[in-house]
Amino acid sequence: MSTEQIAIRSIDGKGKTIKEILFARKFYIDYYQREYKWQTKQVEELINDLTGIFLNDFNSSHDREEVAKYAHYFLGSIIISSKSGKDHIIDGQQRLTTLSLLIMWLLHRLKDQGEDDSLAQLVYSKKHGKVSFNLDVEQRRAVMDSIYNDTPIDDDELDESCQNMLDRYRDIGDLFPDELQEKVLPYFADWLIENVHVVEITAYSDDVAYTIFETMNDRGLSLSPAEMLKGYLLSKITTEGDRIAGTVEWKKLIGKLRSQESEADNKEADADFFKAWLRSQHAESIRERKKNATPGEWDRIGTEFHRWVRDKSAALGLNTPKRFKALICENMAFYVKWYLEIRRAECEPVEGLENIYHNASHQFTHQPTMLLAAIQLSDSEATILLKFRLVAKYIDIFLTRRLCNFTKIDYNTLQYNVFTVVRDIRGRTPAKIVAALKKRLAEQDESLDGFSTFYLNQWSHKPIKRMLARFIDYVETGSAACRGTRDSLRPVASAGLRLSIQAADTPGIRTSSTIRRSLPTTAVDSATCSCCPRRSTPATAQRRMPASASTTSSTTSWPSPCPGREHNPGFTRFVRSSGLPFHAVDDFNKADLDERQMLYRQIAEHIWDPEWLDRIAEGEEAVA
Repeated sequence: MSTEQIAIRSIDGKGKTIKEILFARKFYIDYYQREYKWQTKQVEELINDLTGIFLNDFNSSHDREEVAKYAHYFLGSIIISSKSGKDHIIDGQQRLTTLSLLIMWLLHRLKDQGEDDSLAQLVYSKKHGKVSFNLDVEQRRAVMDSIYNDTPIDDDELDESCQNMLDRYRDIGDLFPDELQEKVLPYFADWLIENVHVVEITAYSDDVAYTIFETMNDRGLSLSPAEMLKGYLLSKITTEGDRIAGTVEWKKLIGKLRSQESEADNKEADADFFKAWLRSQHAESIRERKKNATPGEWDRIGTEFHRWVRDKSAALGLNTPKRFKALICENMAFYVKWYLEIRRAECEPVEGLENIYHNASHQFTHQPTMLLAAIQLSDSEATILLKFRLVAKYIDIFLTRRLCNFTKIDYNTLQYNVFTVVRDIRGRTPAKIVAALKKRLAEQDESLDGFSTFYLNQWSHKPIKRMLARFIDYVETGSAACRGTRDSLRPVASAGLRLSIQAADTPGIRTSSTIRRSLPTTAVDSATCSCCPRRSTPATAQRRMPASASTTSSTTSWPSPCPGREHNPGFTRFVRSSGLPFHAVDDFNKADLDERQMLYRQIAEHIWDPEWLDRIAEGEEAVA
């Protein structure tokens, strides 16, 4: 056997830090490899894991070099096929791509603080005078260049991978914890590249690399937490008939959970349900955000719910075989049913539960937990739906207040707040839920006062688009036009509702034609309703310009109705009943713009009025 043949058959495996993996090195992805698929959920979980481990050791009194003594973190393995002098990623491109995005985000923030650009060599390198990205994929170079240089890119023509990369980079900025920014950020960056490890497995042919990949994924797989929970519960059911019934029911319920999710999410669908269910009904404590704090029940359910159930079996009333069977066939079956209804309403608007859809559009992943917390087995279907409407409206108001004040709504930031709400409303009557939620809204730091200075930037473009859609939907539904929120929230407006926007090519603002089509410049800029097809002149975005200070002109812009619409009976009834000061405008000047801005504020106060909780509880059908 020749030396070359021996090399082809050999396999190397070595643990490396992120710095050792990425520093001045090139990786390639073959054209037949799958796309970059990660969604917000996966990025959120990665950031939560990394920042959580770091915060366990961080202390503001530490010098920077003490980071070297912090705990280390294992991020998993990657498989490389080294051929013709190039390293091709066979398994691990999702993590390596996301790490590259995270490092670029850190690099920009650290530069803002005057730190050196040493992280840059983990992103790109220079060889023979040529600069190229370390994750070298030709189809992704334009979007990598846009992200790295912080320059606009027209994302209309981006393929799936590039669009996902752009979106996930934006997610990182939204999700990264506030407590790790500013002075703490260099510490975290050092920890990330020096204390986070990956096992790199290198083969010297594609055949061997794919054999390793298949072996790791198809043989000897560890049981998932859900499978371990199943084994524990069924082992405690001593009667054969009951055990068979429990097994059949478990399989049916898990099948339902997985069938409703997309291919990217269905592997985690069962785990997501168990976390939401068990936290909603049983979590009584949560870990404090400080060094050496003990994980609470909320945290343990999130990381090891199977062990938590075993350890808490007595407290859960699991003291007889019949109770173990009932946990599967009654409790679990009940909460799976309503969890699936929640997920359905998050994906597609459901009449009466539209606010669940609105909240999901903000990537608010805590929502199922909060909704399930309010219900219990003894509730009727009507009571359950009422509780869902109440909690969903609270979430809608709470999130909107934070968004229009540029306050984060990511998982990490809101985790403690969500835990306390869950504890307040768990199993309560609708009346007590209303009282608890109104009290929390009265105590909330943020209010709609922030609306007057809510301006367009890279972070706010999505919330502004959704706010625009809600305004239009509220007025048109109130006028019996019934255009529907589902169409209004689409990035490209439906035929029944045409939105118009033009953003200036101002540094720092992404101004692709997708954004121009679907986003307002200020709180709302201009639109034309289908029943009134007059011309609408787009406004021009100004970076960091409050909505109320805009000086752009617009002609016959909604919601100031154009001449003729004031004779629409449905619209005029709506104006009278709402008390909103609509009137027609032909020549739009600065004073009209200020007046219109005040109108938008009043519409917002109608839609996100805490009194909706009382109206919903009293059976009022129309829900903003």
